[in-house]
Amino acid sequence: MNEKAPSSETKPSDTPQLAFALVVKDAPAALDFYTRAFGAREKYRLTEPSGRVGHAEMTLGGVTLMLADEYPEYGITGPQSQGGTTCSLNLRVDDVDVAAQRAIDAGATLERPIKDEFYGDRAAHLRDPFGHRWALNARIEDVSPEEMQRRFTEMFKG
Repeated sequence: MNEKAPSSETKPSDTPQLAFALVVKDAPAALDFYTRAFGAREKYRLTEPSGRVGHAEMTLGGVTLMLADEYPEYGITGPQSQGGTTCSLNLRVDDVDVAAQRAIDAGATLERPIKDEFYGDRAAHLRDPFGHRWALNARIEDVSPEEMQRRFTEMFKG
């Protein structure tokens, strides 16, 4: 037998190196929201007889977004049950204002005004109805790391 053992270098070609897995209350509603708000495409979902979604996959921005209902009996809970989240998902879009309005119309909340940022993007910061934070970004200016640092420093001068 001369079979090669699986490794991180031998993986199915359609499996991303990094995928995002969101936990939410009401996964069917979240799947619908992400489709309407951001244009995600559902690949499949695994649903218990009770209707609870154990696993679903969507394609969004060229990557796989995984999603499941909460399973508190296993310690798996989402931002609504935890009182917030420590991360945000960043989605590059063509037109931030249009994309943000689409998300707001679908049920997202704008957390701060849409504006041109020091790092060269126009950005919208949103919270979805399930407690996850999103940043929608569109490049409006190429900015070097040195210029970003200069602008960043300037922002914090009092």
